Amino acid sequence: MNQVEALQAALAGEHAALYGVGVAGGKLNGARFQEATDTFARHRDNRDHLSALLVAAGETPVAAEAAYDLPQAVTNAATATALVLYIERRIAPVYGDLVEAAEQPAVRAWAIETLLDTASSQLTWGGAPVAFPGATA
Repeated sequence: MNQVEALQAALAGEHAALYGVGVAGGKLNGARFQEATDTFARHRDNRDHLSALLVAAGETPVAAEAAYDLPQAVTNAATATALVLYIERRIAPVYGDLVEAAEQPAVRAWAIETLLDTASSQLTWGGAPVAFPGATA
């Protein structure tokens, strides 16, 4: 995978993450709703940054799909929280791939920072710490 392919994959992941976190946020309130709002904002910022990197490279950023399949119905706060954790776990390897494929130090540094943010977010949403977030076996 080259850098452009990894950027496009990360962007596609961010589109899906925005959709899923938006769905989850509708079932949350109080502090959890604020955490979902913050998570949504982080993914939106990531999406915008990835799009800008692709445009700067002369590429057309991949478009978001109209809707995404969710792994389960989101009917209450528990299923909403589980969905956000699922999203954060799923996007971490995408950023691990971008770290590996990055050809420019600034892109690699940003991908590492984003991977760490995603790992931290997993803890916020009930996940356990892992030694190498984003690593796939």
